Amino acid sequence: MTRFRDTGLVVGERPPGSLNAITDVPGVAVGHVTLIEGDGPLVVGRGPVRTGVTVVLPHPGDVWNEPLAAGFHVLNGCGEVTGMHWVRESGMLASPVALTGTLGVGAVHEGLVRWAAEDASPELIAGGVLPVVAETWDGHLSDGFGTHVRPVHVAQAIAAATTGPVPEGNVGGGTGMICHGFKGGIGTSSRRVALPCGDYRLGVLVQANHGVRERFVVDGVPIGRRIPDAEVPVPPDVVPGSGSIISLVATDVPLLPHQCRRVAQRVGLAIGRLGGLGEDGSGDMALAFSTANRLWPPVRWVGGEDPPPEGPALATGVEALVGEHIDEVFAATVEATEEAILNALFAAETMVGRDGVVAYALPQDRFLEEIARR
Repeated sequence: MTRFRDTGLVVGERPPGSLNAITDVPGVAVGHVTLIEGDGPLVVGRGPVRTGVTVVLPHPGDVWNEPLAAGFHVLNGCGEVTGMHWVRESGMLASPVALTGTLGVGAVHEGLVRWAAEDASPELIAGGVLPVVAETWDGHLSDGFGTHVRPVHVAQAIAAATTGPVPEGNVGGGTGMICHGFKGGIGTSSRRVALPCGDYRLGVLVQANHGVRERFVVDGVPIGRRIPDAEVPVPPDVVPGSGSIISLVATDVPLLPHQCRRVAQRVGLAIGRLGGLGEDGSGDMALAFSTANRLWPPVRWVGGEDPPPEGPALATGVEALVGEHIDEVFAATVEATEEAILNALFAAETMVGRDGVVAYALPQDRFLEEIARR
């Protein structure tokens, strides 16, 4: 697997973590299930299939009953991320985060519910869960209406989740995705964040399925115009600017919910640095969360009007970053998001999908030629 940094090029000034992945944030784990089956003409319900599921576990504890501070931002809303009304209302993330194709959302949502039910506490049964599932459209390459993603694939992705290196490109939810007219998919990157109060990690994972070829720019070089459709064809029937990009930002910097929301907003700057505009037909959404504090869930006990004697206090303290130091977190977010998108493009391989549609990989030799000549 080739990554952007393997070329000797870098994004920004801040060093990455040891894995250069979202899993550099302690406790964050990522698992994929990739579904690639069949070739030839599209037969709805049979294939070809180019889809999958990616699951991000925010911490190794009880994600349903130990929520984290979180914030959500929409650059353009042509898409869906379930559970975000409650994230915005409460400022808490109390779910794994799953990524898949647009029409797999229902099955993946059910899969998370089934996983929660396997070891449901009385508190969970009383309060329920609001699973977080995000999507981008993979129907240019896959049988999107075929309901090939099933609830069991969620359990498989969770079982495969690891805190180690994260496979990128044509994997998991990113299997059938297209980015700036090239083959896209899953990408990740991280940054070390040096603050007066300590050294931290910030990681980003994207499912990149957005952008227009002609607007694709890297470090000021108009790559999309220099490697045009006439040289490397854009898949047919792809409406320019349609698609989506889902971005997850994880950090162990102690952030409050409103600070997480501000971090999520900065993702759009990285999308724009590479030529994305948040186009009308694109669902460009970002969720940021901090692993520094475990917050109280909305339902903590069952029965009676008062908590049991051994229950939690009605007030508790949390760590929080002083606002004047958050610019360093913003900068790390922009750098890591930009590199995550580039990693998705560099890791992705040419894919032939339904009806023989081809999504060509970014030609890395040509890319480097154009970067060299500026």
